[in-house]
Amino acid sequence: MTIRRKFALDKANAKWLGVCSGIARTMGWDVTFVRIGIVAVTVLGAFPWTLIAYGLAGWLAPKARGDWKTDPRFDLERPLPRSSTYDVQASMRDIDHRLASVESYVTNANTSLAREIEELR
Repeated sequence: MTIRRKFALDKANAKWLGVCSGIARTMGWDVTFVRIGIVAVTVLGAFPWTLIAYGLAGWLAPKARGDWKTDPRFDLERPLPRSSTYDVQASMRDIDHRLASVESYVTNANTSLAREIEELR
């Protein structure tokens, strides 16, 4: 079960309005990468639009309520949504290996057990 987090401004880790830290918290990414991405998009040609979008997000987005230490939106122990199909494949691969080992144990000829059963007859 994945937990969906709603976007809210993260004032606890904010540099300016908390938009980048809110995006990073919602998506489960590092806030530094989000900030670098916003700056790169702004410099590479979307100059006025990224600033307008950032300002609107800072103005319209809900503020995170409650203490950041007790608010469940800031709980770092909760599992984050899977970030890629690679993570899902890795967990399925581990389960598949464990299931294969159980199957080989069950279907394998256990001669010592068979010998003990024969001795009991």
